[in-house]
Amino acid sequence: LISGHDLRDLEMLLQQTQGSGIDVYTHSEMLPANYYPAFKNYSNLVGNYGNAWWKQKEEFASFNGPILMTTNCIVPPADSYKSRRFTTGAAGYPGCVHIEGSYGDRKDFSPIIGLAKQCPAPTPIEQGTIVGGFAHAQVFALADQVVEAVKSGKITKFVVMAGCDGRAKTRSYYTDFAQKLPEAVVILTAGCAKYRYNKLGVGYVPSTQIPRVLDAGQCNDSYSLAVIALKLKEI
Repeated sequence: LISGHDLRDLEMLLQQTQGSGIDVYTHSEMLPANYYPAFKNYSNLVGNYGNAWWKQKEEFASFNGPILMTTNCIVPPADSYKSRRFTTGAAGYPGCVHIEGSYGDRKDFSPIIGLAKQCPAPTPIEQGTIVGGFAHAQVFALADQVVEAVKSGKITKFVVMAGCDGRAKTRSYYTDFAQKLPEAVVILTAGCAKYRYNKLGVGYVPSTQIPRVLDAGQCNDSYSLAVIALKLKEI
């Protein structure tokens, strides 16, 4: 299981586990990696496990295998999985094995791979599919459809709900808000805040093939949302 934001670390992990029988899952902000065409070449990238960063204690325990934290969002680990958690890059935690390597270096993930071969499979926690991959280049490719939907009244408004999620109970506001939005409203999102509503099954804008949740990716992909807004304004 790989969490954080560093897609280069994911690429190296996939290369080193290819053909080994080891499945690689993304977690939290790594979810968008499943949308990148380049990662479709790796059959060992099998999906996403879990939700936003703040649920990691119970989800890391049930994953059963090793976990690699590539950047921030580390919650102090429970004893049940502390020996299975590894860090790399800017991430680190006392008692967890750190995989060395500077920016641009080829890292050696063999300690993680060796442990993975000894661990049981993850305990399933949910099933389903999510549509994503709507960074600005992809939305521009669909611009004609989006603009036509706006002009015809099928889309009446865009709402931006992006950034980091949190464990506070008041965060349920975003779930409630998304559920109450009319079918003609599209949510633009990026970051793990999307876990509040990306599994609600809000579907597509009626009479179109445009998903009502357009996920641009990680928190650092929020730039795409600004570019999309400016492009729509220009059109």
